Amino acid sequence: MIAERRSSGDAHDDMLDALLRSGDDGTREKISDEKIIDLLIALIYSGYETMSTTSMMAVKYLSEHPRALEELRREHLDIRKGKSPDEAISYDDFKSMAFTRAVIFETLRLATVVNGLLRKTTKDVEMNGYVIPKGWRIYVYTREVNYDPFMYPDPMTFNPWRWLEKNMESHPHFMLFGGGGRMCPGKEVGTVEITTFLHYFVTRYRWEEEGKNTILKFPRVEAPNGLHIRVQDY
Repeated sequence: MIAERRSSGDAHDDMLDALLRSGDDGTREKISDEKIIDLLIALIYSGYETMSTTSMMAVKYLSEHPRALEELRREHLDIRKGKSPDEAISYDDFKSMAFTRAVIFETLRLATVVNGLLRKTTKDVEMNGYVIPKGWRIYVYTREVNYDPFMYPDPMTFNPWRWLEKNMESHPHFMLFGGGGRMCPGKEVGTVEITTFLHYFVTRYRWEEEGKNTILKFPRVEAPNGLHIRVQDY
C-alpha cells in the first residue's frame, strides 16, 4: 500500500498519508517505511484489538456475576435519570463512574490483553544474584503480577470492589497499561471507549420469562437480511 500511494500521488487525507508526508516540511525527521509499518500495526492492535477484547471479557464477567452487573447498571441508570433518551453521556459523567472504572480494571487484571513489556537495559542490572548486562533486551511478563495473591487477595475471583480502595490504581505494581514514563498514552481514551460501550449495554438489557425460567436478555447485533460473504479461490 505504501508503494501504491507513492506511485499514484493521490491524496487520501488519512493517517498513512500523514506518515508518508512526515519530514516534508523540514521541521522533523523523515519516518522510514519500516517505522511507518510498525506504527500502523501498533495502532491497529492497541487501538482496536485491546478495546474489543476487553469489552467482550467485561460482558462475560458481568454475565457471570449478577451483583456486579446490578451495581454497574445502578450507576449508569442514575446518570440517565437527568438525561433525555437520546442524550449522550459527557466526560463529566465518565469521571463520576467509579464502579465502571473498577469493572474495567478488574477485567484487564483477569483477562490481560497485553502480557508484557519490551525494555532495554541502560546499565548492568543485578536481580536475585544474576546480572542482566547493559544493552540486553528484556521482556517483562506483567501478567503474573496481576495474579499475585499478596497484591490481589483471592486473585482468580472477579471482584471490582477491590479497585474502590484508596490508592489502588496508583500503587507501583499497577501495570495494566504499562508503567513509568512509557505508560500507554491511550489509557484514558480506551477507558472512555469501553465505558461508553458498557453504558449503552447495561442500560438496555432486560429480564424475560421463558417457560418456568427468567432469562437475562442482552442487546445483540442482528443481521435481518442474513450475513453475506464472498468466497474467492486464489
